[in-house]
Amino acid sequence: MQTRSKIMEDISHLMTNAMGVAQSARDEAETAMKSMIDRWLADRDLVTREEFDAVRAMAQKAREENEALKARLDALESAAAPN
Repeated sequence: MQTRSKIMEDISHLMTNAMGVAQSARDEAETAMKSMIDRWLADRDLVTREEFDAVRAMAQKAREENEALKARLDALESAAAPN
């Protein structure tokens, strides 16, 4: 009876160690995959959402300024044109 208990205890330790090794392997594979994806994304020259939004806001402001300057130029040209 005591031998059977020892065998079960050894099997239990073996299974616990195997689970620890499997978890470590999973963590290592996950870290490697994240690193590979980060490198791949960095090589693609992608921008963050914040950078995109900032550039879009700058472009919108430039468009509005261009429209205002065009309207001002048109007014100046019409005022300067001979009647």
